[in-house]
Amino acid sequence: MTREGLNPKPMAVAASDAVRTDRRRVLWVDYAKGWCIILVVMMHSALGVGLAVGATGWLHELVAFAKPFRMPDFFVISGLFLGRAIDRPWREFLDKRVVHFVYFYALWFFIALVLKAGDLGIMDPAAFLRAYVWGFIEPFSSMWFIQLLPFFFVATRLCRRVPTPVLLAMAVGLHMLAAFHPEGGIYAMSSNLTGLTTVDSFALFFVYFIIGHLFRNHVFDFASSIGARPGAALAGLLLWALLEELSVRSGLPEIPGLTLIFGFAGAFAVVTISALLARSDAAPWLAYCGRHSLVIYLSFFAPMAATRLLLARTELAENVGLMSVIVTLVAIIAPVILDAAIRNTWFDFLYKRPSWARLKPPAQAIVSP
Repeated sequence: MTREGLNPKPMAVAASDAVRTDRRRVLWVDYAKGWCIILVVMMHSALGVGLAVGATGWLHELVAFAKPFRMPDFFVISGLFLGRAIDRPWREFLDKRVVHFVYFYALWFFIALVLKAGDLGIMDPAAFLRAYVWGFIEPFSSMWFIQLLPFFFVATRLCRRVPTPVLLAMAVGLHMLAAFHPEGGIYAMSSNLTGLTTVDSFALFFVYFIIGHLFRNHVFDFASSIGARPGAALAGLLLWALLEELSVRSGLPEIPGLTLIFGFAGAFAVVTISALLARSDAAPWLAYCGRHSLVIYLSFFAPMAATRLLLARTELAENVGLMSVIVTLVAIIAPVILDAAIRNTWFDFLYKRPSWARLKPPAQAIVSP
């Protein structure tokens, strides 16, 4: 069910990186990506519902619980699959790691802006164009992750000759610098270092991406070891969950420096529970969401907003928790249904990069016999 172009085959990359592979290792990554995308959609849905009805519900508690590790986990998983791709020819590298994401960002940001043009007061073509161009500098709220990833890929390639200790020190230093300038936004561990989302997010999250890249074999080995000690893994998860809850309530994860500890602890907790679920494929729907995580990430904002507006006019608005869950489910399911419905149709370009949006390899010289 994986879409060509939009959902790269993760273990094909891992295999080229000499990482030992089997179906279970493929599956735990799908589960981890599934957790990541659901936590992100849940955050936007719950906070949006809270703002719409002027109240909070029980799902807000889960959003707060996941805040320290929600985005760190996403970036650790993203860093796992750079591997030997980092040494491929620049044209191939840029096509898969830059143009790929630029295409989908440009397309779905345009769609988002069209849908929100009336609310934003940019119905005039000139105003719309200015807003669209500015979106490549200051990203559309729910798609900043898509804009940021190419910068991580290129930066990591440019730094591939930098000694590991030096690169780690640089990444940690950037994180600490950003962590000392917190912003009270809706994103996990947001920073207001420069006022530019991409720059601040790069500084804050690059350490997680680079750890995922540099120590990818260790992460895969850790996931494989979970199967041999499921009892100990479950006990560790329960202990982590208890400490995470107590720490969130006390505000410890917001302290610069501790942000790293809680971010990585949560990321490895997600790896652990994903590896456990992958042992018996206990929740295939979650793995399916992981394989279609970019589909969901690109387009969940539209069904989320529509469902929120609709439910806010009903009696469900009095039950903030239930309303938040319904909005979350619709925001996740609708993009998956749309993806399946338009497959191999004219609208396939929404989730599949067309040939014109690819950097083709240089033509081979024709040698006469």
